[in-house]
Amino acid sequence: MLRSLWTAASGMSAQKLNMDIIANNLANVNTSGFKKSRADFQDLLYQNLKSPGAETSSGGEIPTGIQIGMGTRPVSVQKIFTQGDYMQTGSEYDIAIEGKGFFKVLSNGDEVYMRSGSFKLDSEGYLVTSDGDRLQPETSIPTNTATFTIDGGGNMVGLASDGQTVTTSGQLTIYSFTNPSGLLSVGGNKFRTTGASGDPVEGNPGVDGMGTVSQGYLEMSNVDVVEEMVNMISSQRAYEVASKSIKAADDMLQIANNIRN
Repeated sequence: MLRSLWTAASGMSAQKLNMDIIANNLANVNTSGFKKSRADFQDLLYQNLKSPGAETSSGGEIPTGIQIGMGTRPVSVQKIFTQGDYMQTGSEYDIAIEGKGFFKVLSNGDEVYMRSGSFKLDSEGYLVTSDGDRLQPETSIPTNTATFTIDGGGNMVGLASDGQTVTTSGQLTIYSFTNPSGLLSVGGNKFRTTGASGDPVEGNPGVDGMGTVSQGYLEMSNVDVVEEMVNMISSQRAYEVASKSIKAADDMLQIANNIRN
C-alpha cells in the first residue's frame, strides 16, 4: 500500500514542475524573441512480480506478466525554437530574423546569442541591446547619418541627408547551431553555447540555410496563450487526481488499521 503513496507523490512533484514551466511561458508572452519551454517526463523503475515471456511449469509462456510502476520523473526541460509572430515597430534599429539564426552580442566580455533584435544606439553610435551589449561584429553609425537601411541579406547602408553620401556600410552576420535546444538560457533573452548545442556556425542572412532579416520588425514570443492555458488545466487536474490517489491509499490504510477495532 505504501508503494501507491510514493508513486502518487512523484506525480504531484512532476506536475508542480510542469506548472512552474507553464507559468514562466505565460509570464513571457510579450517578451520579444522569447522561446517557450516544455517539460519531458519518463516513468520510473518497475517491480517485476512476473516477467512477460517467462516459461510456466507446464511448458507454456506467460503473455504479459505483472509489472508495477513506481511513478514518474522529469528528464528535461526543452526550449522550443519555433518562429514567433512579427510586430512592426517602424524603428530602423529593430531587426527580426525570419528563419534560422541568432544575433551575437558581447555581454561582460562573453559572447552570447539572442533572437531578440531590439537594438538601440549608444553614446558612441554602436548598435547595442537594452543592456548595453554591443552587436557583433560591431557596427558604428555616425551622427551625420540621416537614413540607415538593412536589406534581407543583411547589407547595411547609412546615407547622409543628401541621400547619396555613404556614411557607413557593413554586413550583418548571424549564427546557427546544430542543436539550438542545447543552448544554456542565462536570462535577458540571451543564450550561451554548451557541448550539447555545438559550436556556432557563422553566416550571412539568406545564405546556406540561414534566415533572412527584416528591418523595422521584432520577433515576439512563440508562446500560444490558449495552448498554455489548456496545458495548465491539464496539469492542475493531473495534480488533483494524484492527490486523490494519496487520499484513497490513506483511506485503505486506515481501513486495514481498524480491522481489530
